[in-house]
Amino acid sequence: MKEILGQMDEERRQALEKELIKLENQLKDAGVDPEQSPKVKELRAQLQRTTDQAALEEEVYSHLYTFFSRYYDEGDFISKRRYKENVYAIPYNGEEVKLYWANYDQYYIKTSEYFRNYAFRLRSGKRVRFEVVQAEADRDNIKTTNSKKRRFVLHEADPIAEEAGELVIRFEYRPDDRKQEEINKAIAEFILLETDGFEDWKKELKEPRPTPKNKDRTLLEKHLAAFTARNTFDYFIHKDLGGFLRRELDFYIKNEVVHLDDIENESAPRVEQYLAKVKAIRRIGHKIIDFLAQLENFQKKLWLKKKFIWETQYCITLDRIFAIEDEEKRNWLIERILENQDQIEEWKKLYHVHEIKGDLVRPGWSEPPTIEFLKAHPHLVIDTRHFDEEFKLKLISSFDNLDEELDGLLVHGENFQALNLLLERYRGQVKCIYIDPPYNSKTTEILYKNDYKHSSWLTLIDNRLALSRIFATEDGSHIIAIDENEQELLGRLLSLHFPEDHFEKICVSIIHNKKGIQGKYFSYNHDFAYFCIPHKLPKIHGKPIPKEEWEYVNLRKWGRESERETARNCFYPIYVNIKNKNIVGFGDVCDENFHPGKANIYINDQIVAIYPVDQQGIERKWRYSRDSIEKIKHLLKVHITREGEIQILKANTEKQFKTVWDDPKYIAGDYGTRILTELGLKFDENLYPKSIYTVSDAIYAVSNHSDLILDYFAGSGTTAHAVINLNREDGGKRKYILVEVADYFDTVLLPRIKKIIYSRDWKDGKPKPDKDGNLNGISHFLKYIRLESYEDTLNNLELKRTEIQQKLLYENREFREDYILRYMLEFETRESLLNVERFEDPFNYEMEIATTTVGDTRRVKVDMVETFNYLIGLRVKTVDHIRGVRVITGENPQGEKVLILWRNTKEMDAEKLNEWFRKQGYNTRDQEFDIIYVNGDNFLENLRREDHTWKVRLIEEEFLKRMFEVRDV
Repeated sequence: MKEILGQMDEERRQALEKELIKLENQLKDAGVDPEQSPKVKELRAQLQRTTDQAALEEEVYSHLYTFFSRYYDEGDFISKRRYKENVYAIPYNGEEVKLYWANYDQYYIKTSEYFRNYAFRLRSGKRVRFEVVQAEADRDNIKTTNSKKRRFVLHEADPIAEEAGELVIRFEYRPDDRKQEEINKAIAEFILLETDGFEDWKKELKEPRPTPKNKDRTLLEKHLAAFTARNTFDYFIHKDLGGFLRRELDFYIKNEVVHLDDIENESAPRVEQYLAKVKAIRRIGHKIIDFLAQLENFQKKLWLKKKFIWETQYCITLDRIFAIEDEEKRNWLIERILENQDQIEEWKKLYHVHEIKGDLVRPGWSEPPTIEFLKAHPHLVIDTRHFDEEFKLKLISSFDNLDEELDGLLVHGENFQALNLLLERYRGQVKCIYIDPPYNSKTTEILYKNDYKHSSWLTLIDNRLALSRIFATEDGSHIIAIDENEQELLGRLLSLHFPEDHFEKICVSIIHNKKGIQGKYFSYNHDFAYFCIPHKLPKIHGKPIPKEEWEYVNLRKWGRESERETARNCFYPIYVNIKNKNIVGFGDVCDENFHPGKANIYINDQIVAIYPVDQQGIERKWRYSRDSIEKIKHLLKVHITREGEIQILKANTEKQFKTVWDDPKYIAGDYGTRILTELGLKFDENLYPKSIYTVSDAIYAVSNHSDLILDYFAGSGTTAHAVINLNREDGGKRKYILVEVADYFDTVLLPRIKKIIYSRDWKDGKPKPDKDGNLNGISHFLKYIRLESYEDTLNNLELKRTEIQQKLLYENREFREDYILRYMLEFETRESLLNVERFEDPFNYEMEIATTTVGDTRRVKVDMVETFNYLIGLRVKTVDHIRGVRVITGENPQGEKVLILWRNTKEMDAEKLNEWFRKQGYNTRDQEFDIIYVNGDNFLENLRREDHTWKVRLIEEEFLKRMFEVRDV
């Protein structure tokens, strides 16, 4: 500031002094007293003003404060593009209809339950939990307030309680005119001084936690401040904050600093002062913007960084283990299962196996269970989390095409991060994406800032749709459930992602509550599902009709384009045995010169050839070609008319779905909530599961028997349940990917899937056999993984600066300023984000993972192997651990065959790896792999034969590149 203004001020002062001296000399030479000259007085006044630099600095700072305060809002910069006072501009490119919202160019990051609930432990080990509950909409103090600022206030009806050994303090998040600090102080005073009881709790909560500003701060006040700050700040990350603020600053200067009328009427010195002020505002503003952009871009980098997998487990039914061909490995696995008490206890809890009585056919329960019992219950589910790493490796090494064998993938993590990690592996492979996001209703409201409720929700959905549409096949559909709160806005948003030139967007109403939910004017008894179907999907499946309700129509086509010449391969005979009315065969397509003359041609006294000829003798065609007719033979039947004509009829097994789904089976309470209750699962009242039939019919409509289904708002796991049921019914091979961040991943979603694998039906938490005594279980194999969160990434950050760096910064002022404003975070956090030195022992790479919402973390081993597989999009074929080396084979998205070798480089150096490689025989085989990845220094390329073209790549380099491939979504 002083440099810019001082330089201009000095130049003007010297010019004015020179002019003043010259004028005074001229006046003296002319015999005139300079003290009486108005011009001299004016120049002296101007000279006096040039020395008032403080006033000019104050004006510059005032402009900078005014500018930045327009956009900054409690940790976020809101993209309000000013046009003029109280008028804003939006980017418009001539669209017929434009959808825009306040946070259009940002990422919404408050997507975890981490932000809504907060817990900490006292010195005694007891746990205190802060819980946000829904504010009552009709309360007087909510009705009357004019404040747009929402604050965390104590829940009036039930503010504090002791539940299950925890102290629960409840809050509402609603408009309030007071500052949050003032509210926090009042909350602390109320709990510590005015509540009755809870004395042991209050004693520990009163423990001092002083700060320089607040010497009397208590432990409760400390956590109140942390909790409210966490839920108030940093809702968004801007995609290009630097570019946005620089454009806005230029606009601000042109419109609110430089006034052309004033410049036109000012003297040259005043114009120079204007320019000095503009120069100062712009240069200092850009320095501030550079620093803010560094912070925001760093946050964006952390948000978009591919996250580590820190746990990988498998669930598999016993029949798959008994089917393992390697007898030694199979027997070893069975022995470990029989002696694993944790697994046995889970079977008791989930399946009540200890209540199974034996009979003459099947063995009963015993402890330990017998092999005969396991074979009699092939759909009992093994979870590898109950076993050690050796068991898990032996299990997955038993399969020659691991990814193909898997029926499902469950991801416990934030859905944006999960989609970002899985993208390379599943790009363009998902046929149906079904999601049931938060509706943003009063009971499912997302956290949002002040009056940005709908804008926050749109940003949340927009960010994820931008990713998930990349997962879809060319004929893959999106289905999004929603209710009246955001249905209109969602429709417009979907038009951006699925334009009408390429997609059909249909909004279906689903009657899910016969009684309805009371609204202000109407009782709502339905919600919606948007079907975004690409034009490349020629048709969807209809709603299945029960066999006893099938309707039959003539297989012979009639009406327009039904003549024989319109489809030559649809004219052929169908042979019928008239004695038993059975179809016994299908003839070849008839020569075009052959004309049967009538529909029925008797071959002998039993067999009749039926042709598609109508009663007028006109040659028509069958509805199915000769190539496809035998596939639907089970849907055909023989019919003899009153006139004695033998016809072939085809059953209509489905009817077209309508835009109103009103079948009683779509009632959420009966076929959603009640199913969880019958499964014996305890779940939160705010978890609103869809009817299983709503989801299964939606998936069935747009997918086929072997397609992949994705749900990244998985909730209680209804989508996986629906997919498994569909496969159970029609023998399909559909697969699923489910993503859920909430704690009920472990308490509801995963147990639900384990239960419905074992038995189709349940009653009072126990498996319910059908009338024949069968549980109708299904063979199944799934993987579940847990992801590092954005908060974990932040918690593991460490700023590290070497002594050499510090010395260099200290000695060079200009370099220090440039470094701190633009580069410091990027360079000084590198090791804490991905430390390539720790790749020496990749099986013991560790990081801190949050186990509760605050305070409680534990150090876990990161699954580097599994993380890398997803980073490169590997379709895994085999996994094995051979003499100290983890060996993975598979295929990358480019169709190249890949070999990955992980080892502890301290135990196996480059020479030992060469020896291991030769013993494995890789260098003597035909071109088996195209790319070999290996961690640590190696000389493997020296072993390559002249006729081989495989390449060796360092895992560390590829890992670093892939993990930080930051591209805006």
